[in-house]
Amino acid sequence: MRERLAAAASEATSRGRRYAEPPAEYRGEYQRDRDRIVHSTAFRRLVYKTQVFVNHEGDLYRTRLTHSLEVAQIARTVALALGLAEDLTEAICLAHDLGHTPFGHAGQDTLNECMRDYGGFEHNLQSLRVVDKLEAKYADFPGLNLTFETREGILKHCSKNNARKLGDVGKRFLERTQPGLEAQLADLADSIAYNNHDVDDGFRAGLLSLEQLCSQSLFEHEHRIVTERYPKLEDRRLIYEIIRRMINRVVTDLIETSRARIEEAGPESIEEVRSAGRRLVGFSPEVEARHLSLKRFLNEHLYSHEKKLAMTEKVQEVLRELFTTYMADVTRMPDEFATAAAAGDESRRARVVADYIAGMTDRYALKEHERLQA
Repeated sequence: MRERLAAAASEATSRGRRYAEPPAEYRGEYQRDRDRIVHSTAFRRLVYKTQVFVNHEGDLYRTRLTHSLEVAQIARTVALALGLAEDLTEAICLAHDLGHTPFGHAGQDTLNECMRDYGGFEHNLQSLRVVDKLEAKYADFPGLNLTFETREGILKHCSKNNARKLGDVGKRFLERTQPGLEAQLADLADSIAYNNHDVDDGFRAGLLSLEQLCSQSLFEHEHRIVTERYPKLEDRRLIYEIIRRMINRVVTDLIETSRARIEEAGPESIEEVRSAGRRLVGFSPEVEARHLSLKRFLNEHLYSHEKKLAMTEKVQEVLRELFTTYMADVTRMPDEFATAAAAGDESRRARVVADYIAGMTDRYALKEHERLQA
């Protein structure tokens, strides 16, 4: 085990929680954050929320829950190697998608379109809203009352306008400072997981071919090695073996490059990380270029595939109709949402409707749409 870095987040110097609480008897504060996230309603709902493919299309494709677990696994490996706070890293990773809508990015884009006149919708901000306000489990405070460091990591990006409304956690976007190392790591672990695992799901779905994938240097390099060593390997094991090696390659590069950057910068505290002027966790230029190339490839050949777009158009219409229906008659939502929506102006009503829709699973949104159309 690597010795804990001086610049890693520390519970001893944590900026604490929004509402003061006595410490837990047998757990650290970041472990406590992780446990609250795992026990939250929003976390459980991720099992029926889309990663790429709508939930009912097959039981082998990734969901937001399995994606979040994969992100956390990758990030913990890197955190351990670099000497970072593992519990904090895991908490950020497990919480980063709590605000995601049903139907993946198609759902987010549609809800953002519906909310255009009411401040917009962004799943990253919604994840913070979930842990700060919407989870209702504790008698003494709203939300989960997570530590500042976990909340900082959840909020990966934010406009200046929104940052001004968020207080302490939005301050860095106004002052143009960096988040802690654990937050930087969680962001990249997310991109590693979805890049590589969307390759797997896209291939399983028949939307990506080996020939197409071999146009990407990250994939082609490992494909060549695996097929030379195992010339008779069937496709299912072949694709897994390639992806496993791709993940290992980029994770190894991330560890080695980040370690070198941190040693060169020499931060002695998390505050020195925040004022470093650049992110210290990252890939080498070569691997970053290949990683971004794969991301662009997936955007063009998977997320924009005609079969995927046909599905996207259908679910977007579902969400538009749900939004329109609830805005016209808030009593068609459950009582707690109807009461909250009726207690304010049109912008308040729209935000409550967005909260309700964003919390839906794929299958619940489809069932609710069917019920409302009956």
